[in-house]
Amino acid sequence: MKRATGKVVLLGAGPGDLELLTLKAARQLQAAEVLLLDELVNPDIVSLAPQAQVVRVGKRGGCKSTPQDFIQRLMRRYALQGRRVVRVKGGEVLLFGRAGEEIRYLQQHGIAVEVVNGISSALAAAASLNVSLTHRQHCRGVTLVTAHAQDHSEPDWQALAATGTTLAIYMGMSRIGSLNQALLQHLPATTPVAVVQWASTPQERRLLSTLATLEADAGAAGMGSPAIILVGEAMAESEGFVCPDMNDPVAIHA
Repeated sequence: MKRATGKVVLLGAGPGDLELLTLKAARQLQAAEVLLLDELVNPDIVSLAPQAQVVRVGKRGGCKSTPQDFIQRLMRRYALQGRRVVRVKGGEVLLFGRAGEEIRYLQQHGIAVEVVNGISSALAAAASLNVSLTHRQHCRGVTLVTAHAQDHSEPDWQALAATGTTLAIYMGMSRIGSLNQALLQHLPATTPVAVVQWASTPQERRLLSTLATLEADAGAAGMGSPAIILVGEAMAESEGFVCPDMNDPVAIHA
């Protein structure tokens, strides 16, 4: 007897700390038969999926990556075998993780899809800094933006700066120089900036700076990917931030 078509769960694994997984995510992992694991996911997550076949489908900027089309065909193949597939993505599934492409592909092939949200790195970074991304004394909200567009174009920094929101910039470290210079054209040089690398993990590092010296400070501190860049007056509330008109305006925490 032919086995019924399975389903695919797109699951957000959060920024790295497994304790940030939701109960729903833990249940889905426990029931998984096939685990398609992204590059930046904490590898220890496999311990929560004891019966699953683990397939690593890493995608990381600047490195050799598993083609997106191949990942989608893998999901389809295992689902058509009647297996319960959990596609594990770092951070939040619906933010910059190509979930839209995968959902559309699976729906077009008649395969059921479920999304399980995860904590995004911007939220984990803010928690680490003990700062609100939407502090009402400083901003009107928060804008999530990627510095790495599919066509390699730059965001409209002028429009983003004009929003009066905290800018949470993903995938920006490889072009931090051009990003820094572009923002300086539209925001004051004293605008506070926080960079958090490997948020929520034992490897986490934090840099507090201003737009005036962001590129130089990040280079001196050896900050790299994966990291989130948080720009805006709300970052002045970060633990360890020193007003830029005082001595030593930069604080670096390993």
